[in-house]
Amino acid sequence: MATAAAPIESVQCFGRKKTAVAVTYCKRGRGLIKINGCPIELVEPEILRFKAYEPILLLGRQRFAGVDMRIRVKGGGHTSQIYAIRQSIAKALVAFYQKYVDEQSKREIKDILVRYDRTLLVADPRRCEPKKFGGRGARARVVIDHGQGDGSDGDSRIKCAVLVHITC
Repeated sequence: MATAAAPIESVQCFGRKKTAVAVTYCKRGRGLIKINGCPIELVEPEILRFKAYEPILLLGRQRFAGVDMRIRVKGGGHTSQIYAIRQSIAKALVAFYQKYVDEQSKREIKDILVRYDRTLLVADPRRCEPKKFGGRGARARVVIDHGQGDGSDGDSRIKCAVLVHITC
């Protein structure tokens, strides 16, 4: 008979930005971080790579040395996907430390991340507002101005349409 294998210590967390969703599977390992099967070092362009690296740079490589992370991301654009990735990496590490390490380490990690940028742990609720009728966008409206003109009879009235942007 085969002996029962020890249960795998793993957590699964997600990050969101607009319509992009990143799901991170985090387990004990040797420090691998892969995004859709490719190492995080190969993310292009370089500026977005540094955005994805932020949780790692903030907390130090030693905290990530004992875990492997596999990230699947879909939806949204390139920038939204990177923001979803960085959020899911941060949330997965916090969840892993809470479940398998100790509460004190988890609290330290969480405090460092929140002090730097709250969106590393909390999703940004803003979404694109849909366009409405009567204008070119969600808030812009066409206003018709019936001016008096030069003050003479009604034939000299000028009609013009002005686009007005209404802000909340």
